[in-house]
Amino acid sequence: MVSKIPEIIVAESDFVALSDEMAGRLASGSVATPRGRMRFCAHANSDNSLHEMVIALARDTYIRPHRHAGKSESVHVISGYGDLVRFDDGGRVQSVLRVEPYGCGGCFYYRMAVPQYHMLIVRSDVLVVHETTNGPFRPEETEFAPWAPDETDEAGQTLFLDRLEKEIAGRVS
Repeated sequence: MVSKIPEIIVAESDFVALSDEMAGRLASGSVATPRGRMRFCAHANSDNSLHEMVIALARDTYIRPHRHAGKSESVHVISGYGDLVRFDDGGRVQSVLRVEPYGCGGCFYYRMAVPQYHMLIVRSDVLVVHETTNGPFRPEETEFAPWAPDETDEAGQTLFLDRLEKEIAGRVS
């Protein structure tokens, strides 16, 4: 396994097996990265037609609401918990879904088959998920919500998240 950039580990083999040790490495690494995330890519490169990733997100990770035209996305929670927030095109909250591992009584898997603005809010120290989507990955095809601040705008993030927390309080299903 090779690291292309500090946040991403890419498999180097046609056979991929992820151990508890590697999952722990992702979880601890996510807390240490500037953006609060680590990703293990089971696919060889961004041109693959199927992308499978195990992603670890630290508690205060900001994931700007976004959508992916022409792609579906499924997520299976491995450990930790958080809230999936879905928005309409104008930024109004459509739903809030608690996601947590199987056996905890909540939603451990979801799939979005149509592009919709969404974000994950991490509620545990670290949230580890298995995400699958169709490739290829082209960064310019990710559409970030124009009504949400960029990842580099810390003051804007604070205002956005404070407002969002008030709006979703008591709406988690």
